[in-house]
Amino acid sequence: MHTDTERCVRAVQSKDARFDGWFFTAVLTTGIYCRPSCPAVPPKPRHMVFHPSAAACQQAGFRACKRCRPDASPGSPEWNVRADLVARAMRLIADGVVDREGVTGLAARLGYSTRQIERQLLAELGAGPLALARAQRARTARLLVETTDLPMADVAFAAGFSSVRAFNDTVREVFALSPSELRTRAPKHAAAGTPGVIALRLPFRAPLHPDNLFGHLAATAVPGVEEWREGSYRRTLRLPYGHGIVALSPRPDHIACRLALSDPRDLTVAISRCRRLLDLDADPVAVDEQLRADPALAPLVDKAPGRRVPRTVDEAEFAVRAVLGQQVSTAAARTHAARLVIAHGTPVDDPEGGLTHLFPTPEELAALDPDALAMPRTRRTTLTTLVRRLADGDVRLGADSDWPKTRAALLALPGFGPWTADVIAMRALGDPDAFLPTDLGVRRAADALGLPSTTSALTTRAAAWRPWRAYAVQYLWATDSHPINVLPT
Repeated sequence: MHTDTERCVRAVQSKDARFDGWFFTAVLTTGIYCRPSCPAVPPKPRHMVFHPSAAACQQAGFRACKRCRPDASPGSPEWNVRADLVARAMRLIADGVVDREGVTGLAARLGYSTRQIERQLLAELGAGPLALARAQRARTARLLVETTDLPMADVAFAAGFSSVRAFNDTVREVFALSPSELRTRAPKHAAAGTPGVIALRLPFRAPLHPDNLFGHLAATAVPGVEEWREGSYRRTLRLPYGHGIVALSPRPDHIACRLALSDPRDLTVAISRCRRLLDLDADPVAVDEQLRADPALAPLVDKAPGRRVPRTVDEAEFAVRAVLGQQVSTAAARTHAARLVIAHGTPVDDPEGGLTHLFPTPEELAALDPDALAMPRTRRTTLTTLVRRLADGDVRLGADSDWPKTRAALLALPGFGPWTADVIAMRALGDPDAFLPTDLGVRRAADALGLPSTTSALTTRAAAWRPWRAYAVQYLWATDSHPINVLPT
């Protein structure tokens, strides 16, 4: 979008927050860059240049605006919609792969050369993987500086910098302030709260309808791993350097997030996974506009615009839970999952009580005794085959997954039909166009709305909803009175 100068100028002049994260405005006369909704008086069009990423602005020598804080804007929805190389690379960079494994590790995961990845990212984002990761480190450093009392040296290494000097230089270059000045300017309440807990706000593009999003997560919560408590969805997180516990609460203009991490180096990854869990980088205006064009869906969209797809923080975990949920009730699926957690999960301490374990990894589940599973033999085979293939790496589920190839790999497993493969594609892999025409709830809703109820006819009708069929499923599910559609009290 940043190449459409006229459209970008209109967005800046109208301070349209819907475009935050889509592009960034660099002001030639001041040397700063802003989000489109910056409250400052817009500069003259001849003084504006537009960049596709904060990293590109920083690489061009611009520093972040102190008023609108463009580094804290929602991420571009492009990376959740697309499944090409650039989108997969961006999802991995957000998950901290470059900081942990370098550009060579990023290339190895994607199956391309480092040169090819550099070239494609530069062409589309104006910055290579190192610059993009550096911008992310700066954003993490700012969060830690402003919301914790950690010593600056600890902040530097927790944010992923290799040295305190690199940390200081980057913060001064990006924010035109030293780390100590950032902390001094931060609101006094920012660092207050429970010791060891990082409190922050997760921005999103409005509107956001929280009922089905948090209702789904709460209704399907696995005891010991997840819970709904006092207006917050809480769960344990398995992270690269340790573990964490997060509490997420819906607010009118943001998601309140409280993170307790065993290792602060996991902050960037934890934030990225929480954003993916709640689908916060979606573009609800584009989604709803497309779905509203269908007369059958228009009343549902108008009633509760901004529905998101409830996703996951761990793709392998969700795949296991999807198998456990085949042809059983939500309560039965929770019971099966809880038994696996108790038998194979890693215990953790929760100062607030309620959460006891991390969900077991495929490696931990690979040795489970099929006879100990209280389920039909065919589903035992499905589950044990899945965890074995995941543990061996024959099936890979992650931010870098190629959606069509992964779906085909899942369908090749015994006991995997279209519903299981597509619900994993929708909620674990993040495919916005995944569709569940065989789902009982979808078929009931379709019949009630006068839509075709047979699989083939409904799939044909749903072609008009592409590429947002996963969101259409949320609106169809919402016609039912199931607890997944109700925000817990």
